[in-house]
Amino acid sequence: MSLNLDECYEHVLGLVETAGSLIASRNSQRKRVVEKSSNIDLLTETDQQVERMLMDGITAKYPDHKFIGEEETSEGKKAELTDAPTWIIDPVDGTMNFVHSFPHSCVSIALLVDKVAEIAIIYNPILGQKFTARRGKGAFLNGNAIRVSGETGLEHALATTEFGTSRDEEKTRVVLENVGKFVRQIHGMRSLGSAALNMAMVALGGADFNYEFGIHAWDIAAGDLLVREAGGVCLDPAGGPLDLMSRRVLCAATQELADKVVLVLTQFYPEPRD
Repeated sequence: MSLNLDECYEHVLGLVETAGSLIASRNSQRKRVVEKSSNIDLLTETDQQVERMLMDGITAKYPDHKFIGEEETSEGKKAELTDAPTWIIDPVDGTMNFVHSFPHSCVSIALLVDKVAEIAIIYNPILGQKFTARRGKGAFLNGNAIRVSGETGLEHALATTEFGTSRDEEKTRVVLENVGKFVRQIHGMRSLGSAALNMAMVALGGADFNYEFGIHAWDIAAGDLLVREAGGVCLDPAGGPLDLMSRRVLCAATQELADKVVLVLTQFYPEPRD
């Protein structure tokens, strides 16, 4: 029996809204924090509770669906993307922001079927920003259609990126080198502290391109569909097709702008892959 994607979307949207209420209610509270790979790679009990809430809510209705989730992957489960309906989930993207009560955290969730993205939701419940996309049906913010800026020139572009959660010296060198190159050529750079929200800004037309090395599939799966449905492009930072499991992403308002970004970027290839 074929999957009813309309029903799927409505079901998960309700779950995301419930999860968002939990995040928003705790944003200004003190959190119990666990360090994962480093003292800037953080986990709170809210991350774990939200991921479990989403997975349990989906499994109750769709018991055969698979998951790639940030928190269960950090606990040792291998991330595997197959042709089965698979939900890729970051329960709280922007955990560092959440820990500091900086109001840019979100639930990021995408459904892939046969490795093709069908549904994307990025929800910042603290600021009430609900970005949604369905394959072939456009991208929306709180129900209103959104569109990329259409910018083609580096000299007029606003970029988003992150410094990441790794203390690796080579990675840090590449990050700073790229920032140094871009600030001399573009309008400006912004960092919201959430890969998903950075990509949402490109979809919204507020930023013109976003790039990052070291992110994971759960950081970018929803943003990928959102940007493409808003008329933008998502690709590998070296210019090839985007590989969700490669831990590398570049998205831009136009292919022309993306091509110019590729020529500037110093490349970095994180290991291991997802």
